[in-house]
Order: sequence, then C-alpha cells, then structure tokens
Amino acid sequence: MFALNSHIKKLSLIAIVIAFSVQEVVAQSTYAERLGWPKGSRVLILHVDDAGMSFDSNQGTIEALEKGVANSFSVMMPCPWVSPMVKYIKENPTVDAGIHITLTSEWETYRWGPLAGQKRVPGLTDKDGCFWEDVGQVRKHASSKEVGREIRAQLKRASQMGFYPTHLDTHMGTVFSKPGYLLKYIHIGKKERIPIMFPGGHNSMLLEQVKTRDLSELDKAKFIYANDQASAKLMKMMKLAQTLGKKVWNAGLPVLDDLHGMSQDWKFPDDMEITDSTLQEWFSGKYQESLSRLKPGLTMVIMHCTKTTDLFKEFSGSGNRRKGDMLAMMDPKFRKFLEDQGFILTTWREVMERRAKVGKQRFKNVNMDLLATVFLN
Repeated sequence: MFALNSHIKKLSLIAIVIAFSVQEVVAQSTYAERLGWPKGSRVLILHVDDAGMSFDSNQGTIEALEKGVANSFSVMMPCPWVSPMVKYIKENPTVDAGIHITLTSEWETYRWGPLAGQKRVPGLTDKDGCFWEDVGQVRKHASSKEVGREIRAQLKRASQMGFYPTHLDTHMGTVFSKPGYLLKYIHIGKKERIPIMFPGGHNSMLLEQVKTRDLSELDKAKFIYANDQASAKLMKMMKLAQTLGKKVWNAGLPVLDDLHGMSQDWKFPDDMEITDSTLQEWFSGKYQESLSRLKPGLTMVIMHCTKTTDLFKEFSGSGNRRKGDMLAMMDPKFRKFLEDQGFILTTWREVMERRAKVGKQRFKNVNMDLLATVFLN
C-alpha cells in the first residue's frame, strides 16, 4: 500500500490511517485465528510484486519461487512482458498468482497505458496516453468510475488469456490513495469472489514503517476532520481500518493482520561492495531481523524480486535493491530462519479456501456510520 513520488515509494494516506489503527485491534483475536490457524501463529505470504513488468522481473519472480521460499506473486497486466508470465502460470497451474492492479507508469523511458483504452478512462492518462507517473496525479485527475473500469479491464484481459487470479493487490498503493478508489477495489473483489490485499488487523509492522514517514499530508486531508491537525485526525480515524477489515471479512473475503514492505526503504552501506554474495547476506539479514519482530497473525511480505541485467539499468536505478530481494529469498540461511522461528507459510489460494470453510461467520458490530462519514463526505 504505497504511493510513489517519482521513484521513491511513500505510504499513502489510507495506509497511514490503517497503520495507526493498531492500538484499537491489538487485543482482538487475529484473522489468522479466524482462518483456523492456532492462536499465536505467525503466518506469512511471501509475495513478489511486479511480475510481467519486464523480462528481468519475470526471471527474478520465477527464481524466487522455484529456487527460494517466495510463494506468491502478482502480475502487472498492462505491461509488455505479461504474455511470458501468463504462459508460465498456465504451465504451472498451482502457483499463487494474482493481479497487481496497475494505474500508474512510473519510469521515464519505459511506459504503459490503460487496457480500458484512453477514451474510456481519460483521467488515468497523461498527454502521451500513458498512465500518470505518480499517485498524486492519478488522485488529481481520475474518477472512481474510471478506476473501476480499468480494474475490470485488467481482470478481463487476464481471463481472455486464460489466467484466473488468486487475489488482487495494488501497484504503488494507488487504490488506497482515495476513498472512492478503495470502495471500487473492495466491491470488485466481493462481486468477483477474489481475495483482495487489505490489512485490517493489528498492523504492527505497518505502523513501524509509517513512523518513519512524513505525516504532514494528513494535515491536508479533508474527510470530516478538515480543521484538525494530523495527530488529531489519526486519533479520530483509528477505527477506520478495523471497521473496513470487518466489512471485507463480512463480504466473505479474507483479511490480513499486517503488511511488511520494508525492503524498499532499506539503505545498504555506501561502502559496501555490491556483489551477489554481499547483497544476499545483507538483505537476508535485514529480513531476518525485521520478521523476528512480527506479531502473531497473517502477514503479507511484499518484495520485488528481479534478476537484474544491464537492460534493467536503462530505465530503473532500483536493480540492486530488487536483486537483493530475490537473493534473500534464495538464501539457505533465510529458509532455516523461517523454520527455526516456526513461521507458517501460506498462499492467497489457501487463505481463500480457509475463508470459504469458515462460511458465513460475521462480525456483528460494524460501524457503518463511520464508513459513511469518511467515504461519503
């Protein structure tokens, strides 16, 4: 759930609000428990974003899955390298493959546009007919109706190719950047019976990430609390994520307890010699240190595993970070760490199967007035 400013990812407003709901829900049973795992279990989805974006992205995704411990990924349907990735999915039908809903095109010299067509979603496109480069421009120009149309166009493209996603998530956190977009995302997931990435639990790790961010954007947030400062808005909005999580659960979809996307912000030492060996050791160590602090619950760990080549450097300077993600997943020491720590690995496919077995179990107390206040104001 991240918004990008240029190529630097920043947590979106809705993500910030969700993260600060931790104080409200930490004492409740986790969604992992509701899905049938024993109390106290730490359950992980080790998820690779950005499959289909490039040849290097595809190769890194596949190696992290086949040679490493990554067990889930999602595909950017508007991107040029989707066809080979879908071919891989069809040849390996048990893989956990979702759609990485893509509403932005962030690289300066490597770009893509909407599958719905520019005429149907003009607010999603810039002067070149491509998606906007950053989330802020999407929020400024695109309507919720256009976002809904493009999500459905990406689902349709996948279906036409014979690819039926196990889940939906979001590139650069765009669907979490505006209430109307989020409602479309939830509604489509509910109607199509496809799990959506939504962290509605204690969000302890997400909160840890948010604490390093600039919260000044909250001062500009209107909602109903327009006259409050950021800290006051946070206090008044803490229950929003908990309420939304309950609504998603009541719709028959699973909900995450937490979200870990920390690797995008890790800065390796300036004097570190960049080799495959040093990248693997450093990133693996950072994953072990951060995951050891995870609280019980169902957590999605987001990474961008990429087998970077010189071609990748032509449009992105993030190659070493992405390669570090891939190498960490392939590190035998990281695999042993997961085993020693007692983590349970799962997939979106299994999570939805468990949610279906739970049946019509519902939260009785969902504050619909709160949702109406925030989303309809």
